[in-house]
Parts: sequence; structure tokens; C-alpha cells
Amino acid sequence: MLDEFDLKKKFKYFDFSVFFSMILLIGIGIAAIYSATYSSGSAAHLNYQRQILWAGLGLIVFAVIVFTPMRFFLAFAYVFYGIAIASLLLVLVIGQKGSGAQRWLGLGFLHFQPSEWAKLATIFVIARLFTDCRDWLRQKYIIALVFAVVLLPMLLIFKQPDLGTALVFAPFIPSLLFWGGVSPMVLFSIFVPFLTMIASFNFYTFFALMIIIVMVLILSKRELWYLLVNILLNIVVGIVTPFLWHSLHEYQQKRVLTFLGLVTDPKGASYQLIQSKVAIGSGGLWGKGFLQGTQTQLRFLPEQHTDFIFSVIAEEAGFIGGMIVIVLFAIIILRGIKIAASARSQFSSLVAIGMVTLLLYHVFVNIGMVMGIMPVTGLPLPLVSYGGSSMLVSMAAVAFLINISKRRYEY
Repeated sequence: MLDEFDLKKKFKYFDFSVFFSMILLIGIGIAAIYSATYSSGSAAHLNYQRQILWAGLGLIVFAVIVFTPMRFFLAFAYVFYGIAIASLLLVLVIGQKGSGAQRWLGLGFLHFQPSEWAKLATIFVIARLFTDCRDWLRQKYIIALVFAVVLLPMLLIFKQPDLGTALVFAPFIPSLLFWGGVSPMVLFSIFVPFLTMIASFNFYTFFALMIIIVMVLILSKRELWYLLVNILLNIVVGIVTPFLWHSLHEYQQKRVLTFLGLVTDPKGASYQLIQSKVAIGSGGLWGKGFLQGTQTQLRFLPEQHTDFIFSVIAEEAGFIGGMIVIVLFAIIILRGIKIAASARSQFSSLVAIGMVTLLLYHVFVNIGMVMGIMPVTGLPLPLVSYGGSSMLVSMAAVAFLINISKRRYEY
């Protein structure tokens, strides 16, 4: 009787909707990987078996995280971050190369990407900074610290080079600063220059944005010096950006424009995107059926079991299959926001919103990428795409949400 009571207590606030959504997404991913490599006629067809092994290992990691008190991760947040930075530095020295990039560390038969684990460590240390330095918010030192904590791993990952993964860290800044209590007006002042950079290539767009900036600043009723500094900063950014752009070589400009999806290169960078859109469009409402996708089985689409796995699902399971995947992710993300809002511990609440940001960014960019509304960045779809490091980190992110849900009333 006592054992039954203890078991019920342990699972009282266990979020089963998040857990089963994760399991279903993993199952869908394994089936899609099987289909994507079915006609390859090589060892690649065994990737689905490796994914099953990674999922099994991920369940062990999942269980360890769920039943470990969040106080442990609070206590060792700086240590985890230090190990992550050391691993990223080590990659640049002795990392294993593949496809022109140096991103992996090898430990015997095990190969992993430190950049994946650095995402979790960065979330931990930002949450710890807010927990330790609440009084610093008035002095706004916390903003500079958060930028430094995020930019360091971003620069090291960019050096590998891996621009797509480096950009994953950027959303941590606005989401965690906002959730940590930084004024929306301060966040507006920090990030609006990035919009000014984009708008500066067209006079009318730039002029319209400047009017919006001035109106927002006036309505905020801030001091005159604050208003003038922000206006002057954005004008300078708007003037300097076009000059910097024209100082780039033509091939450098083409790479940036292709990355942003503003120019097409059908035989090069845009080939995957074109084939992906064909696959998704040909799936229709119900899809062509399992193992029946022509784009998938005839292997017109490169990297279809990794970054473009959603196009495999959409071709063979149609609009309905694609929507099921999106709904399952929506359950995890919306429940994650609710978990973050209900957590009494500031550290736990910030970690939860960090994990939601991590998963949401990956899902939004990956699905947007395969549909042609986002640039091709090489980001995997969490829990679905093939890859050990991605699978373990995605399952760990979900595990932290369930851990925090279980301990929502702990400080």
C-alpha cells in the first residue's frame, strides 16, 4: 500500500500528454527513416535500426533527467557550460571532419556533436544568472552577460563552420530575457536595429520603419536622451549596412542571398528545396502510402532521412500525416509554456521556456525550410530526423519539461 502511494506521488504531476506526444513523434520518425532509406540498397537502410538504438539510449537519459531534482542542474549550471565551451574548443583542434565541416568528437565507437549539448548548457547558465543576480536587472548588467553567454558558443560553432546550428542560440536571448523580467521596451531597443539592417536596402521601407520606431519610443514616454540615442543608432545602422553589403564580393553576396532564399540556384543550393516542395505537393490530402512516395523511393531528394524527413512524411502520409506531426509538436510546446508559467522556481521556469524555445525554433525552421518559406539551414526536425546527438538532446529537452512539471511547486 505504501509502495503504491509512493508511486502515485512520483507520477502525480507527470505530464503524460507531453510524454506520449514525444513517443509518437519518435515512432513516426523511425518509420519515415525506414521508408527514406528503403530503396537505397546500402548500409544506409540500417539507419532506422540505429535510430531505434538512439531512442532506447534516449529513454535512459530521459529517465535520469526526469527523476533528478532541478536543484542539481542549478548547482552545476556553470560547470556544464564550462564543459560545453571546452568541448567546442576541442572540436576545433581534434574534431572529426565531414562534408567540409569539423563538428564531431569521437570516443571510440561513439561520435557526438558538442554543439547540440551546448544548447542545453547555455539555457542552464542563463537561468542560473537570473537566479543569482536578481538585483542586477535594475543595472541591466544581466543583458550584457546573457549576450556574452550566448555569443561565445555561437562564435565557436560558426567557426566549425555550422551557421545553421549557431543561429539556434540567438532566440535564447529575447525569450529568456523577456521571461526573466526584462522590460519589453528594453528588448525593443536591443533588437530593432536588426530590423533596420534589413529595411535599409529600400528607402521607403527604411523610412516607414523609422516612423514606427519614433512612434513606439514616444508612446513609451521614456526620457528624451533615450529616444534620441535609439533614433540616432538606427539611422547609423541604416546608413552603414548598404555600404557593408556592397563591400562584399559577388560570390559572398550570392551565398547570403541563397541562404535567405532570395535567389534560386536550381542545380546547386536550391535543388533540395525544389525536390522537397515537389514531394510535399504530390502527397495530396492522404499521401501516396507507406513506401510508395516517388520522390522518396527514387531518391530525388538528398538528405531525406535527416533534414528533409518532413517531406518524406508529407509525400507518403499527405496533409493529414504532416498535420499530425505538427499537432504533436504543438502539444509539447503549448504544454511546455504552461509548465514554465506554473513553476514556482525561477530557475526551473526559465529552463522550461528555454527548452520550449529550443524545440519551437527547430520545428519552425525545419518545417518552414522543407516547405520553402525558410532558408535551408541544415537543422534537423526534433525527435523525427535521423541523428544520435539530435535525438538525445531533443528527448532531454522534453525530459526537462516533464521534470519541471513534476516539481512545479518546489522553489
